[in-house]
This record gives sequence, structure tokens and C-alpha cells, in this order.
Amino acid sequence: MLSGLFRKAPTSAAPAAPGTNNAPSPAATPPVVEAHGTTDAAAWTAEHRDALRALVAEHGALTVRGLGLRTPSDVEAVLHRLADRPATEREAFAARDTHAPGVYSSSAWPSNQPMCMHHEVSYSARCPGLLLFASLRPATRGGALAVADSAAVLRALPPEPVDRFEREGWLLTRAYHDEIGATLTQSFGTEDHDAVEAYCKDHAIDCAWQPDGSLRTCQHRAAVLRHPVTGHRCWFNQIAFLNEWTMAPDVREFLVEEYGPDGLPFNTRYGNGDPVPPDVVEHINKVYEAHSVPVPWHTGDLTVVDNLRTAHSREAYAGPREVVVAMGDPVHLDPARPGRTVTRPGRAAA
Repeated sequence: MLSGLFRKAPTSAAPAAPGTNNAPSPAATPPVVEAHGTTDAAAWTAEHRDALRALVAEHGALTVRGLGLRTPSDVEAVLHRLADRPATEREAFAARDTHAPGVYSSSAWPSNQPMCMHHEVSYSARCPGLLLFASLRPATRGGALAVADSAAVLRALPPEPVDRFEREGWLLTRAYHDEIGATLTQSFGTEDHDAVEAYCKDHAIDCAWQPDGSLRTCQHRAAVLRHPVTGHRCWFNQIAFLNEWTMAPDVREFLVEEYGPDGLPFNTRYGNGDPVPPDVVEHINKVYEAHSVPVPWHTGDLTVVDNLRTAHSREAYAGPREVVVAMGDPVHLDPARPGRTVTRPGRAAA
């Protein structure tokens, strides 16, 4: 049991009424667990694995303080003790360095721009169920991780766009350019055209090579997921984060001028192909903001996140910052059946 290790107990939060956008009660703070005097992070994690997993299942996220994580190898060792198996990232939207199977650097994203709330690769047919964020070197200013309960976010969103997204799903369009965003190798693990096409076919992605050799893709996905363990309906997508109206205006203007409105590195639409209006994108981001809970970090801290239930974001920051992201317990999502999850190949989950 870890009850004696809690540094800060989570606070309760009353859920917002369905279909309302009233200001929510203060969101629950993920629990903080102290690893007092630990000299072997992997051994400590293995000893407390069941209790840690139970806390993540109950609260959606937690932070372990005092593990003394210093290197990506330390994080890899913890991942193997906490997760059933590593998850390989595919379809990345930004570049990462790979440290080990399932262990990566944080996404290459401008430090002066926040990274909005999202679930890791929620647009893929296969995504990590568990995320580990290790703070090896906090930024001088800013750069904090924040989390948001996606079930509470769904309850707080207005009915009209939610109903439409539930009926139609959503589309993600991508254009792979050499100059911006993730390359083909970073997204698909290869630049071989036949291999990329085979991956797209296997993962329900339409793809088309352009005359200049670049690739454009489009994939239809569900916007709401029913959590396979809790049964809660979760707002599980990247509709707002990857939409053109979430971009900084000057960035969007440059990209449209450079590549055209249909050549943006990524954009999102309603499931029938209609554009998502700016006010809908803004409202989704505001609801996320209202439900965001910052996670203060110290050197060596580890935050564990249920990727299906809990969205995460990153503040803008200044100064050097080193965060290692580990992904585990891959979950298979069936694009043809909205809300359906398959946690193991060939085995369905409720």
C-alpha cells in the first residue's frame, strides 16, 4: 500500500452538468507519491507496481517524487517495471529522438508556444494506453505539464458540436513536407513508398503521393471513446489541437501562403469533410483550459498518465528543458466502430 507515501491527497470535484459550459468546480489534483530515500527507481517501481497502477486507474494520473531519474535509461527501466510492454509511436506529428523502444524525447515544438491539450496519437488506430513523463531537467521558467479529465471535458462541452462529432466522427488531414513537421521516417518508420502505403491500408488511412513527391493523408476517426476499464465516455481526439485555428495566426498565414490551404501539415474537419468553425475550436480549447490542472515538477519526478482518460498539455517555457516520454500498453482502436477499443490483438474490451 502507498497510503503512507501520499504527499498531497487529491481533491474532489463535482462534475459539470451534461451539455453545459459553466465554470467547473476545481478539478481534482492528481495524487503525489513520495519515493522516500529510493536509490533504485526500477526496483521501487516494481515493488509498488500494483498500487501505482491502481492509483492511475482511479485518478487518471499521478506523480512520483523522489525517484531520482537522471537518464533515459533510468526511464526505460521504470517503463519495463510499470507497463506490460512498450508502445512504438507511429504517425507522430512532430519530431522526436528515440532513446529505446517506447522511450522518446519530448516532441520538437517551439518553446515559446504552448502545446495544447491532447491525447497522444489519439488519431491512430493504435495508441499508447499508458504514458510516463520524466522531468530530467525542468525549464528555467514555465514548461509545466498539465492534465485534464477527458470525461469531465466531454460533460462540459455544449451538446451541438459533441452530437455532430459523435454522429460523424472527425477527419485528420496531413501533408508531409521535408521542411516542417515529422518526416515520413519519423511518422511511419520508413520512407519506402510501398511500406508507407501498406501501413496506411492496414490502419484505415487514405493516402496520395503528390507530383512533388510529398504525401497527403486523410483518416476518419471517432471523437468519443468509452474507456475499456471504467466505461466512462471520454472526449478522445485531437480535433482542436491539430486544427488550423489553434495555430498562431502568423504561423497559419505563413503555412497557407507557402503550401496552400489544402497543404497544411495537419488540419481537422467534421467527419463529412466540412470545416470546423473557429468558434467551435476556440470553445473546445477554452473547456480544456477550464479543466486543466498543472503538475509541478522537480528534477527526477515522474508523472504517469492514463492516455485514454487524461489529456495533457505543455506550457511555453524558457531555458533548457529535458523531458523523456515513455509509452506503454498499446491499445488498438477500431476506426469502423466509434468508441470501441481492443486492448489486445483479437480481444475485445467493453
